[in-house]
Amino acid sequence: MPKNDDGPPGPQSPYIYGLYRHLTTNLRWDVKVVVPSSQKSWIGKAFHIQEITRGRYYYPKEPDGMGEVSSASRPLSEGEVAEWVLLDGTPATCTNIALHNLYPGTIDLVISGPNLGRNSSAALAMSSGTIGAAMSSALSQIRSVAISYGTVLHTTPNELFGPANILSGQIIQYLWNNWGKDVGGIRNGEIDMYNVNVPMIMELLNPEGIDVHWTHMWRNSYGRLFKAILTPGATSTTRDVPNKGQDMTRQYPAQQSEPGGDVEGDVSRDEPATLVFKFSPDFQPLITPSLGSLPVGSDGWAIAKGHASITPLRACFAHVDHDPAAIGPESLRILKL
Repeated sequence: MPKNDDGPPGPQSPYIYGLYRHLTTNLRWDVKVVVPSSQKSWIGKAFHIQEITRGRYYYPKEPDGMGEVSSASRPLSEGEVAEWVLLDGTPATCTNIALHNLYPGTIDLVISGPNLGRNSSAALAMSSGTIGAAMSSALSQIRSVAISYGTVLHTTPNELFGPANILSGQIIQYLWNNWGKDVGGIRNGEIDMYNVNVPMIMELLNPEGIDVHWTHMWRNSYGRLFKAILTPGATSTTRDVPNKGQDMTRQYPAQQSEPGGDVEGDVSRDEPATLVFKFSPDFQPLITPSLGSLPVGSDGWAIAKGHASITPLRACFAHVDHDPAAIGPESLRILKL
């Protein structure tokens, strides 16, 4: 069951239809697709709990997956290749509804993606709707793989789409046949989920393709993500997510601070401050770090080297055994203050 956080096929979601066609046509898999009805990046594993989640049916067509939306299920029309479901919810909401309401007991594997842009490193992965959807599946004890296509070239050549889908299919097939073990894993002692990143680079066209590495997650951090908007009457609370671009660096360009502060608008400094902020991070250090600053064997290191990465993940905020006593008998686990 493929899903994503970018919504149905379109400029902000250019990859899901191609991977769907590869899985169904070349690998002959039985695939159901349930995706958010609109862009839902940077929403993590959030659920809709007060809103009513409504859905519609979507009928993609060749060659790009653009299609018609219908409020009711109907037979396929000429040129339509499948019936998908769009839900007005978060990626994690879509996963849970698909597994437990739409197709209960029939899904063996959830593929979340391919995301437009990388989801490598802790700073990006912890907020990723793509990874959040896969984690939602893992917490329902269904195997899941999150896949992201890292944007390196601007604009990504269309000829890279096919090779990326083929490589992703090979990785998914390998993981399915060789799913790893993790003591304490919530599904029969298995690894909960995998996070895969594929850099969209010209080397994908080489006969030998690109290398694929087992990796760990680069533990990094970010700073300010929002900027103040000081404009009269700026009271809108609408979540503003600009169009996706080159791994967010073009989507959210770095803001240059003017002397005296980091604000937007022509309001006098003497006017009262307005509590209005806009998502406008500077991700340049996360997307283009120096190679020497990256831990060898991390997902960030692999992407920087032009390799695909596979990172096994646990569907939890993993604890750290910071003291040898933490793995000893019960009497040794007691903290004496």
